[in-house]
Amino acid sequence: MDKQPQEIVQAKQGMAGAQLRLLDDTKPEANPETEESQKESPFKDERPGWQGYIEWEKYPEKKELAAGILAKYVFPPPPEFQLGPIPDTNPVLEGVRWKMWHKAIGGDLWSVPEESWLRVIQEKHKDMLHLLQFPYNGEPPKRLVTAKPITPNPLHFVRNHGGIPNISADAFFLELDGLVNNPKKISLAELQNEELFPRVVKTVTIQCSGTRRIEQISEYAGEGDEMINAPWAEGAIGTAVWEGVSLKKVIKYCGGLAEGGKHLEFYGADSYFKQGQLMNYVVSVPWSKVKSNEVILAWSMNGEPLPKIHGFPLRAVVFGYIGARSCKWLYRIKAISEPSRAPVQSREYLYFNQQVGKHNQAYTRGIQIQEMPVSSAIMEPWNKQVVVHGGYLRVKGWAYSGGGRWPERVEVSGDGGNIWYEVPPENLSKKHKFAWRTWHIDLPVDAEGWIELTVRCWDNSLNTQPTFVRSAWNWGLHVTSSCHRVKVYSVNKSKPDTAARLKEFEERNTPFTPITRPTEFKTQSDEDYEKYWQTHDPRDVDD
Repeated sequence: MDKQPQEIVQAKQGMAGAQLRLLDDTKPEANPETEESQKESPFKDERPGWQGYIEWEKYPEKKELAAGILAKYVFPPPPEFQLGPIPDTNPVLEGVRWKMWHKAIGGDLWSVPEESWLRVIQEKHKDMLHLLQFPYNGEPPKRLVTAKPITPNPLHFVRNHGGIPNISADAFFLELDGLVNNPKKISLAELQNEELFPRVVKTVTIQCSGTRRIEQISEYAGEGDEMINAPWAEGAIGTAVWEGVSLKKVIKYCGGLAEGGKHLEFYGADSYFKQGQLMNYVVSVPWSKVKSNEVILAWSMNGEPLPKIHGFPLRAVVFGYIGARSCKWLYRIKAISEPSRAPVQSREYLYFNQQVGKHNQAYTRGIQIQEMPVSSAIMEPWNKQVVVHGGYLRVKGWAYSGGGRWPERVEVSGDGGNIWYEVPPENLSKKHKFAWRTWHIDLPVDAEGWIELTVRCWDNSLNTQPTFVRSAWNWGLHVTSSCHRVKVYSVNKSKPDTAARLKEFEERNTPFTPITRPTEFKTQSDEDYEKYWQTHDPRDVDD
């Protein structure tokens, strides 16, 4: 991907010096960092103790004003990284447009890009792969994805849709309204009062629908969303022990749903941009899901207060659903009669038929993604890795199925999917209804040279995965549920010739890798070469 001009991009450290060009070329270029109008921005100080939060949904006039401001400027186009090489930088993508939008609106959103990046530095592991700097999208490095069955907080993936608000726990309250019999505002302290609400502690895996998107991109380019469909690898999944209260109990505390209430709409305090419009992050889940005690309002993650980057002070955790429904910085829940019409619910996270694309896309042609299908991935060894082994190759990974199903069997193949070996049950992590299982196997491998490792999972309903990426490719590049494939270079030292050659490399102090580098010494002596032809037919024959 071509880098943005330096005068537009100040990579990795915010937007100092970035400028927006006015549509009216007769006016000077506008720099929102110095414009006096920004000092008088109406978009600030929404609530005491709530920084980086603007309430958009209750004020259509405010949305209109913000849209008018954005319409004055020309913003750079989204980056193109699917039809060319993906940048090898970290962050991979920056999110220039999103930073500029925040600068253009100003007020309480002005410093959100810089403050959000600071949260990343403070709260996430130093080796995180930053797919998108702002809004932050990041996953752990492969070697750490399944290092533990429960993902440590600093290594849990993050898929944010806006900046990270900074909300005081003491100033926070949750508003419940819409089709509930007794609308209420409930403080965090009240939610944590066990005399009002029993505690729930639950091990739950959250998975982004973009997990393994890089595999779809490598075959066919797809939708380039304004958000930037980040090129996720296999790490956009994580498992944590969440503590909170069941949303069902909270709805009961509000007198239950009023007539017609069938869905619960979640509002996040982050600001979301879509086609020149501003809004809060809004999604919904059906009441049937809530009624089954499969949605909790969580304030604790792995025994610690919820990190700010993961939704402090309160977030939703929706068991077995796409991660986008587990709304962070949750400040409002509205009971409604139909699924939310907000863009994230109705116009994004849609699964299209393969013949739907830019030429004929319509939102109603896509299936709204809710439950995640069965999936799995190989975390060790890595793609294109050289693996020296003694006839058995250690393979590690994860397996997961959404909707209250769980991995029952994991199978691994060393020949691309012809012969499958079952992972021994004792090599799978503990079974949970709404969580992944990590696994490992010592896979029998006799072949040498390039081989293709493949994994598939069977869940308790006997669902399994499509065989190839093409089978699951879709225009939105969501839900890469096909069998995960990793090509590795097998070096089997149980074979005498191989063991002897490896020893020769060692004795000569010559690196064996990279394997594409020519061998710097003769691999066969002249004497052995001539001796061979004395006992074998020549290369050519006389008749």
